[in-house]
Amino acid sequence: MWVLCAVVAGGSVTAAAARLGYTPSAVSQQVAALERQTGTALLERVGRGVRPTAAGRLLAEHAVLIGRQIAEAETALADLCAGRTGRLVVRYAPGSGAGLVVPAVALLRAGHPDVRIDLGPADDDSALADVARGLVDLAVVTRLPGPPDGVPDGVRLEHLMDDAYRAVLPAGHPLAARRVVDLDELAREPWISSGEPGAEIVVTGEDQAAVQSLVAAGLGIALVPQLGLGTRHPGVVVRRVRNPGPVRPVHAALRTAPGGHPAVLFLLDALRDAVPRGTDRRAPRRPVEAPRTDGPRVPRPAPAG
Repeated sequence: MWVLCAVVAGGSVTAAAARLGYTPSAVSQQVAALERQTGTALLERVGRGVRPTAAGRLLAEHAVLIGRQIAEAETALADLCAGRTGRLVVRYAPGSGAGLVVPAVALLRAGHPDVRIDLGPADDDSALADVARGLVDLAVVTRLPGPPDGVPDGVRLEHLMDDAYRAVLPAGHPLAARRVVDLDELAREPWISSGEPGAEIVVTGEDQAAVQSLVAAGLGIALVPQLGLGTRHPGVVVRRVRNPGPVRPVHAALRTAPGGHPAVLFLLDALRDAVPRGTDRRAPRRPVEAPRTDGPRVPRPAPAG
């Protein structure tokens, strides 16, 4: 059809041949083959040139439209392959969004404004499963599945940081003046947790703002990962914890199979750049302690007496 378009545009077989770099005989053979396929005449002679029949004009007009669409498709494909356009599905563990994922998405959009982001929270197990099934392009997880299942096949993990837990205490707490608190000093305190069944008060849905409000009201203390602290409540103080210093490793989960969206790698770089300053970015040799994302387990001594 491109040969037909060249003949119609040039008004003759000779002009089309010169434009396409073919011989006039080759152009005539191409047009004759197209006429056999369509079962109708596409050109008619006029003096030394040719003009399209009604069928030839119709076919040439559609060929122009098809050529335009192919060019648009090639441009769109090039943009997608370069990571400039398309849609990324991203899931993240509750408590990692505001401090890590949102800043990373902002960095990505600054350099790739036409990439659409489908962003939402998800628990680690379902997020990893969705990455393996190809339903999610990248997931930020904070707790790795243990045996026997382990990390799903087809998923690789990139260590981003170690998110240290902090003690959240009421502003008037006896230990509030300390810069660092030993974990065993908190063993007898009433605990507020976002999900841990052993706590006195359990806040579902990883609502760290509610946890801070409960602490400020004097109803207990909490251990909150640094990424989940967000805006500090004026009625609480946040202190480092030691002996041990619990951390949760934060990983990006991606598919190992080729063919994923190229912008995933740009987002991975953005996540690394968005890691808060002063955070340990190295993969730990062995976890010091890996509290569950729904609240750390803190050993409690039996009541005295």
